[in-house]
Amino acid sequence: MNPNGKALLKGNKRYYLLDSLRGISTVSMVAFHLCYDIFMMYGLNTSWYFYPMTAVWERSICVMFILLSGMCLNFSGNGIKRGVLLNLAGFAVTCVTVIAEPNQAVWFGVLNLIGCSMMIVSVLSDNLKKISPLSGALISLLLYAVSYDLQKGCVGFFGLDIVKLPDFLYSCKYLAFLGFPSSDFVSADYFPIIPWIFLFTAGFYLWNFIAQKNLAKYFEFKIPLFDQIGKYSLWIYLAHQPVIMGVLMLIM
Repeated sequence: MNPNGKALLKGNKRYYLLDSLRGISTVSMVAFHLCYDIFMMYGLNTSWYFYPMTAVWERSICVMFILLSGMCLNFSGNGIKRGVLLNLAGFAVTCVTVIAEPNQAVWFGVLNLIGCSMMIVSVLSDNLKKISPLSGALISLLLYAVSYDLQKGCVGFFGLDIVKLPDFLYSCKYLAFLGFPSSDFVSADYFPIIPWIFLFTAGFYLWNFIAQKNLAKYFEFKIPLFDQIGKYSLWIYLAHQPVIMGVLMLIM
């Protein structure tokens, strides 16, 4: 996510397709949360959230946002500053949800994940760039797959548990942000650093691979309307749930 819409400039070029893809993901996110509020919070179909396609839809939004954020870090003049801003926005979401709906509070949501990833990768970028883009992307995806079930106490491969991790890692609730949630940890939107930072670095390397292969020119075209929505994805993210809830309260 890009707080001010300036991260996609390279010289006098702007890669509008990145804006457009983020815009499509933003629209998908708003539609998903609208369905969630209607079906789950108003109880019209409480089994909706457990449909396989619902899980695929939800994950596709998250994956696209995080990958795009990693790609766009290559254009950031100050990734650490942007990371701090996103973390502040994430903490604001936490404060609002704790006050407005404690049972649906957000602890270390996607904004905090992207903000922390920006800061970490910015600090390590010189060393990360010593790895070839293709190798870096493949290693990142492998690490993401292996650590995907870390929250369940295991290291494995997308549901195939290989190594069980010691219980003491999950005994402290303050390690939840790393990917070791305690048994009493609950969050309505939870994206720990592990495994999700590896998806972020995959995006970081993916753009370097695209640039290396001279494919960046294909990202200069735009998808009308969606490119404009993509520029304001952060603000839409922050505002869409209160707006949806307000409208549904009037209608329902």
